[in-house]
Amino acid sequence: MKAAVYREYSKDPTKVVKIEDIDIPKIKPNEVLIKVEAAAYNYNDLWGIWGEPIKIPLPHISGSDVAGTIVEVGSDVQKLKVGDRVVSHSNLSCRVCYECTSGREFDCSDRLVWGFQTGPLWGGFAQYTHLPEVNVVKIADNVSFNDAAAVSMVGMTSWHMLVGRAKIKPGQLVLVMGGGSGVGMVGIQIAKLYNCTVIATAGNKDKMDKCLEIGADYVVNHREADWYKKVREINKKLGQPGVDVVFEHIGKSVFPQEVALLKMGGTLVATGATTGYDSTIDLRYLFFRGTNLLGSTQGTKAELEDVMYWVSKGKIKPVIDTILPFSDMVQGHVMMAGAQQFGKILTTPQKL
Repeated sequence: MKAAVYREYSKDPTKVVKIEDIDIPKIKPNEVLIKVEAAAYNYNDLWGIWGEPIKIPLPHISGSDVAGTIVEVGSDVQKLKVGDRVVSHSNLSCRVCYECTSGREFDCSDRLVWGFQTGPLWGGFAQYTHLPEVNVVKIADNVSFNDAAAVSMVGMTSWHMLVGRAKIKPGQLVLVMGGGSGVGMVGIQIAKLYNCTVIATAGNKDKMDKCLEIGADYVVNHREADWYKKVREINKKLGQPGVDVVFEHIGKSVFPQEVALLKMGGTLVATGATTGYDSTIDLRYLFFRGTNLLGSTQGTKAELEDVMYWVSKGKIKPVIDTILPFSDMVQGHVMMAGAQQFGKILTTPQKL
C-alpha cells in the first residue's frame, strides 16, 4: 500500500515526508482494518514532523482523523463488520484504569493520541490503517467520508469543551476564540445548536465573514490590540455584564483579557495555547468573581458519536477548505503551517 512516511525530523515537511510502498498492516484480534477514503490534517501532524514539543516514534505515519470502510475484522471484534462505514476515535487509552472506567478516558495516564504519538508506522495518512474496535465509530450513510474525517477530532474536542466541561445552557453568551480554526468552527455551531448567542473572533476579514456565515452572531478581530474592548461593547449592546463561557485555545496573547471578559461565575474552557503557555492572570478575577477555569483535551467516544449524530442531521456542518490528492499530500502540512485556510484540509489516500 501507499503511505506518507517520514524517517527523520525537520522543520520543512517537503524535505522528509515521502509517499512510500509499505506492507498492509496485520491486525490484532481486537482490531479492524480500514480502507482509508479521507484523512484530515491537524496541528499535531506538524509537531510530529518537527519532533517538538515531544519526540515521536520513527519511521512515522501521521494522521489522527480518518474515514473509510472496514475490510477486515479481528477474531475478537463483536460490534463491527466488513463493509461498515466508519470514522476514527483517536484517543487511545487503557479502558481499565479508574479514569477510563469513570468515563474519563481522556485523563488516562497511558493515553496516546493515535497518529501522533503512535508508531512506528501507525497513523492515518495511508491507504489502509488499523484501529481497536473501541476506537471506531460508525457513520450514517448520508455522511460523506470527507465530512466525517473533517469533523472527527475537532468536533469531539469542541463538544467535550462546551458540553462535557463548560456545560453550556441555552441563552448563554459564548465567546469562541479563533472561530476560523477547526475547533472554533465546530464550537460556533455547537453553541448555536444550544441556542446560545455567539461572539466569535478571527484573525482577518475573510475569516471573520465566514464565521458569520456558519452562525456567529458577532465577530471581532483578535489580532487588533483593542479586540477585547469591542467584545465589551457587544456585551453592553446586549445588556450583559460579561460573557458566560469563553472557548479558548489561543493562549498567552489573549488569555488575561479573556478572563477579564467573563461575568460573575463565568467559565473559561481551554484546550490549547498556540501563542504560548506562560500566561498570567489577575487572580482577583478568579476569586472575587468566582471564575471557573477548566482544562479540556480530546473527548470520549460517546461524545464523538453525539457529534456524528448531529452531522447526520445537518445541524453541524463540517467546513472543508482543500482536498489534496495523496501524491501531493505534503502540501497540506505546508498549508497548516501557514494557517491561512478556513476549514479542514483533507487528503484522499485512494486517489494518487
